[in-house]
Amino acid sequence: MSEQRFTQSLNLENSLSLSKPSLHLSIARNAAEVAEAQRLRYKVFAEEMGAQVSGKDGLDIDGFDAYCDHLLVRDTNTQQVIGTYRILGPKQANEAGSYYSSGEFDLSRISHLLENTVEIGRACVHQNYRSGGVITLLWAGLAQYMKVHGYEHMIGCASVPMSDGGHAAASLYTRLKEKHMAPAEYRVFPHVHLPIDSLNTEIDVDCPPLIKGYLRLGAKICGEPAWDSYFNTADMLVMLSLSNMNKRYAAHFLR
Repeated sequence: MSEQRFTQSLNLENSLSLSKPSLHLSIARNAAEVAEAQRLRYKVFAEEMGAQVSGKDGLDIDGFDAYCDHLLVRDTNTQQVIGTYRILGPKQANEAGSYYSSGEFDLSRISHLLENTVEIGRACVHQNYRSGGVITLLWAGLAQYMKVHGYEHMIGCASVPMSDGGHAAASLYTRLKEKHMAPAEYRVFPHVHLPIDSLNTEIDVDCPPLIKGYLRLGAKICGEPAWDSYFNTADMLVMLSLSNMNKRYAAHFLR
């Protein structure tokens, strides 16, 4: 898909009202722009979160990057990339050998959906721009990407930090599963389970903004969390289908 066609499909100026600083959404066109996304990811994941990311020279790099499209939000005043998401479509996942999330979960029950599914991941926003506008713009880009390509489903790993040993993650999952669990036929199963039964599940914990946003859009949690030892997070697989997207947000993002 060409950069021109993608940018035109977003129709940003007409569909989104952005506050200053001016923000521009695009898809990475070359290796240098992908590296800008990888540099931001390293800053957020390694330097802020202390994750054991792969890569070098201040870049977060893994084997899936070469197969993904990378959404970039840039501050046009500084030309700095301050937000990013990567997108892995079904054809690219086949070329890569799998989806990233299949390394954490058994996806057998949703395998029949994957030919019409994109996987999103490595979402991050620079710490100076976390007021909501950047992630909203990224979500608009994701929705339009799916619409242009004709994809129906979106999956991705939503992470909860485990700096407390996993008690907050277990408590959050226990609370969220009551209202936001996917039907049994769409359940996935972690390869490395978070030991929920041995953790405190009664902590009053705030839902991370990214997960809260997914759930507001209409996403469902597809099963118990997996433990990601590299990022020291509990990851829940979430799935959003455009046909089930919250109508209020669909009217905004898909017009």
